[in-house]
This record gives sequence, structure tokens and C-alpha cells, in this order.
Amino acid sequence: MNTFKKALATAAFVASAAFAGPAFAQEASPVVLSGDVKAVVTSADAEGKETTQLVEPTTIVPGDRLVFGTDYSNTGDEPVKNFVVTNPLPGPVRLAPDADADLTVSVDGGETWGPLASLLVTLEDGSTRAAGHADVTHVRWTLAQIAPGESGRLEYPAIIR
Repeated sequence: MNTFKKALATAAFVASAAFAGPAFAQEASPVVLSGDVKAVVTSADAEGKETTQLVEPTTIVPGDRLVFGTDYSNTGDEPVKNFVVTNPLPGPVRLAPDADADLTVSVDGGETWGPLASLLVTLEDGSTRAAGHADVTHVRWTLAQIAPGESGRLEYPAIIR
């Protein structure tokens, strides 16, 4: 497959993964979730001043930056407490190195969770090593309380592998 076709296939996969919505959230909840993915595009004007925009991804290639987002809204009449949103990272991306260090992540498919700096990866021979951004399989947020009518956005940056 040529590079252009591979880039388009990757873009289609990443976009479809984002629109599949966050993978896990509590059942029977008044909280509505909606996911999306945006490409990060930086450009410079005639004077060299750089601006960064989030745009719909079209053609993306390895090294391109994306922002995965989940919008949430409590459509109910009662507060929702300890609401958990878990998003799997699509295979063609890795968590960006500038992601929030306090972000709760998993490097083992959602079995264990914590800040990336506290996690280990088990190797085939049984030994372990410190987990890195490329090892992250899931990102998770726990929202202490979402008031009726409250809405917000959760995001994490990623890079195409």
C-alpha cells in the first residue's frame, strides 16, 4: 500500500475510532458522551508568527499530532457522582509526550491504572521496565460530580505512530 493510501486508511481508522465514542462509561446514566478527534495544524504567517489550529483530520502521516476529545453533559435532574470515562487509544496512535503527567492511564489493556510514571510493562521473559508513552492502551478520567445541566470536555494529545 503506498504512503498516501496508508495515510488515508489511518486517518479513516482514527476518525472512526473517535466517533465510536468513549469505550466505557456507567450504564443507565443521564450523562451523554460524544467523542471526536482533531488534527493539530501549526502554520506561520508572513511575519513568522505561528498559530495552531485543531481541524478535521484528512490526510495524516506518522508523526502528526492529534487531540482526542470527549464531550460530556448531565441531562438528568440529579448530580452524577464518581462518573468514570475510559477511552482506549487506537492502535495507530501513541500518547503524546506532553500529555498531562497526572493523567490516569493503563499500559495493560485496562487491568491496572495510574499516572504513567508509576506503571511498569512486563516483558516476555517476565522482567519489567518503566512504561512509556507508546505503551499506553487506555486513558481514564473520574469526574467527582457532574451537576444537572453541567457539561465539559476531556482531552488527550496523541501522535500517529
